[in-house]
Amino acid sequence: MKRKTRETDITVEIGIEGSINTGDRVFDHLLTALFFYMEENVNIRATYDLRHHLWEDLGIVLGEELREKIRNKKITRFGNAIMPMDDALVLIAVDISRPYLNLELDLKENEEGFELTLVREFLWALARTLGATIHVKQLSGINAHHIIEATFKGLGVALKQALSQSKRLKSTKGVLRR
Repeated sequence: MKRKTRETDITVEIGIEGSINTGDRVFDHLLTALFFYMEENVNIRATYDLRHHLWEDLGIVLGEELREKIRNKKITRFGNAIMPMDDALVLIAVDISRPYLNLELDLKENEEGFELTLVREFLWALARTLGATIHVKQLSGINAHHIIEATFKGLGVALKQALSQSKRLKSTKGVLRR
């Protein structure tokens, strides 16, 4: 999947062995954790003007790529994880049905590059584009790096579960709104 605007030029290919190179070392680190725990190979290339645009647009492209991957397939729909990382403990729950983001993170110790506003932009763009409800709740922790990395690892685990194939449609309505 590709997205090119005046602000970004992003390519995301899931299922292709490659590397992650966004030009933002912190984001590369977090995306590496996300895809490791999703157990997916990925190739990501990006150029950008502002980090805000990179994080938001990559969320859009990733959502489009994942949505295409599950098109016309029956999926488990729900996934969750409680992810520890040193002082941090973060709960993540995903429902692939309709867009919503509830993000409850409280970063008490900042670390360069680990910014809550960027995490919010990425997750909200992913939720909107994939058509996913994503809840992230910090249960403990003070270090921004640990809390945000636990979020990306847990999101990987939850997405792996939610996007896995199912024998039946997981909806009492008979349809998933995507």
